[in-house]
Amino acid sequence: MSRKDRALRPGGKASIHAILGIGALLMIVPFVWMVLTSFMSLGESTRVPPVLIPARLRWENYTRVFSTLPFLRFYWNTTITTIAKVLGQLAFCSMAGYAFARIEFPGRDVLFIVIISVLMVPSQAYVIPRYMLMLNLGWLNTLTALIVPGLTSSFGTFLLRQFFMSLPGELEEAATLDGCNHFQIYSRIFLPLAHSGLIALAIFTALWSWNDLMWPLIVNSSPGKMTLSVGLASLQGQYGTDFPLLMAGALMAIWPMITLFILLQKHFVEGIALTGTKA
Repeated sequence: MSRKDRALRPGGKASIHAILGIGALLMIVPFVWMVLTSFMSLGESTRVPPVLIPARLRWENYTRVFSTLPFLRFYWNTTITTIAKVLGQLAFCSMAGYAFARIEFPGRDVLFIVIISVLMVPSQAYVIPRYMLMLNLGWLNTLTALIVPGLTSSFGTFLLRQFFMSLPGELEEAATLDGCNHFQIYSRIFLPLAHSGLIALAIFTALWSWNDLMWPLIVNSSPGKMTLSVGLASLQGQYGTDFPLLMAGALMAIWPMITLFILLQKHFVEGIALTGTKA
C-alpha cells in the first residue's frame, strides 16, 4: 500500500484533520485576543497574569476611536487609494500581461525579465528615489502620491501573463480570422475569460494597499491625508499604549478586508491555481 493510500485511510484522515485544526486554532487565537482586548479596560489589558474575559463589555472603546482620531477621514483616504490602485492594476497589468503572453515583438522576453527582476529588489531600495520624484512633482501630502506609484506592479503583470498563457491559442486564431485586432481580442475574448485571475489580483492589491504603512508614513505628514495604518500606528505611545483603544481601531480597520476575502476566496484560490498551469 502506498503512502498516499495509507494517508487516505480513516485514521490518516483523522490525523490530517487534527493537524489542520491545531494550525487553524493557532492562526485564529491572535484575532480572538484582539477582539477580547477591544472590550477590556486599560487595566485589564495590561494585567499579569492576563485577563481572558473582560468583566464588562466596554463598547465605549469604539466610540473613543472616533473622538481620538479623524477615523472617518482615514477610512475615506484608505478606501479611495485602495479602489484607485485596484482599478489601475487591473487595467494596466492586464494589458501588459496580454502583450507579454500573446504579442510577438522584438525584445519581449528580455523586457519581461527586466520587469520580473524588480521582484527581487527590496522595496526599501527605491523608497528614496520615489520620494524625490514625488517631491519634484509637488505631490507630497496628497493622495496622488499614494495612488500613482501603485497603479501597476511587476507581480500583477506576471500573474496575468501566466493566466493569459494558459488560455488556448485557438481562441486567438479564431478571433484573428474573424478580423479582430489585438485590442479586440484582449477586451472581448481574453479579459472575460480571465475573471478568476483578475479577482485574485484585485484581492492581492486591495490587501497590500489597505495594509501599507511605510510609504504613506513617508510621503504624508498631514492628518487629513493619512491612511488607516498610519493613523493606528500613531496610537502606539513611547511610554504607554492604550491597548483597548488600539485593538478597537484595528478591528474596525480590518473587517472590510476579511469580508472581501470571505466573499471572494473561491475565485482567489482558483485564480492562483490557474496562473501556474503554463510557464
